[in-house]
Amino acid sequence: MERSIQDIKKIIIKVGSTTLCDDDGQINKEKILKVIAQIAKLKRAGYTVLLVSSGAIAAGMGALHLDEKPTLLPQKQALAAIGQARLMEIYEELFSIFQMRCSQILLNHGDFDDRKRLMHLNLTMNALLDYDVVPIINENDALSVDEIKVGDNDTLAALLVPVVEAELLILVSDIDGLYTANPHDDPSAKLLSYIDHLTPKIMSYAGDSHSTLGTGGMATKLKAAKMVNDFGSHMCIVNGSKPDAIVNALKDEGTWFNGRSGRKMKAREHWIAYRSKPKGKIVVDAGCQRALMRHTSLLPKGIVDVEGDFLSGAVVDVVSQEGELLAKGITNYASDEVRLIKGVNTDQIEKILHYKDYDTIIHANNMVVLEEK
Repeated sequence: MERSIQDIKKIIIKVGSTTLCDDDGQINKEKILKVIAQIAKLKRAGYTVLLVSSGAIAAGMGALHLDEKPTLLPQKQALAAIGQARLMEIYEELFSIFQMRCSQILLNHGDFDDRKRLMHLNLTMNALLDYDVVPIINENDALSVDEIKVGDNDTLAALLVPVVEAELLILVSDIDGLYTANPHDDPSAKLLSYIDHLTPKIMSYAGDSHSTLGTGGMATKLKAAKMVNDFGSHMCIVNGSKPDAIVNALKDEGTWFNGRSGRKMKAREHWIAYRSKPKGKIVVDAGCQRALMRHTSLLPKGIVDVEGDFLSGAVVDVVSQEGELLAKGITNYASDEVRLIKGVNTDQIEKILHYKDYDTIIHANNMVVLEEK
């Protein structure tokens, strides 16, 4: 099928360490130059471009002449701090060859989780684009810990799509696209050039990455595709070693994930589903589970347990008694309140709490029911 590109105006390009570095971890200016040359082509064609760039830790390894990535977090963070400065220096130098300007933005998951910070991120991004500056975004690896980190730049790039309302995300990798099996192990594996809809079968094609530098394998790329497609935008995986692969993503290069057949979530729904960090869990019984699948509100009657401590207004996971994630939503009551009223009818809330602000624990308008896997 043909790729729908007529409505594409804003493109996010994500490049991994393998696209920017030699096999020994050294930053390769020639490789980076090829990426920037393609960004220049896209901009001359009228597209707005943002760049999500890995490579900070790899650049730090190269600066210190290290052969292997350290395993301890403080050492990784130190390398990221050293490498990020070096990486931006190279980007500024090479962007200037094409009379383009770039800027640096370092993020962690909290910038997406907090609605106020998310709003300021949106305003900053738009201001940079209005100045005709290419934002270069990376996770703030120098300060990132498990509680706040996004984890990989495939996910980071996907999280940015609704922030800037990009119509296309291009993931530049070291593989031609999505295959029906791991092409390193199965010579009969076929490259899929067009994915109209992400089915469980398509998701099962994910394999492990063979890259020694990168952190994101095919599984993270397919998760990113789902996030992007659910917003109604497209995604494409291309091999960065191929000439003009980024530009040719708009033609026939790599694997194209069609965004027109996704759920087309509103920005608020997408924030609840993907960009917010759950503060706890609400466990529901089988009857409640069936009701939620019909997109009804969550009432206290069907709740059997509460995990974690959270306040009213927090985003929480709604899970089955078997632990399956069913939905995410904004709760009307704090965890201690939910524990007191779980399993009771709505008309008993006031008697137990001595007040009743809401009939529902999570209103249907503040809940995203996840698609069945």
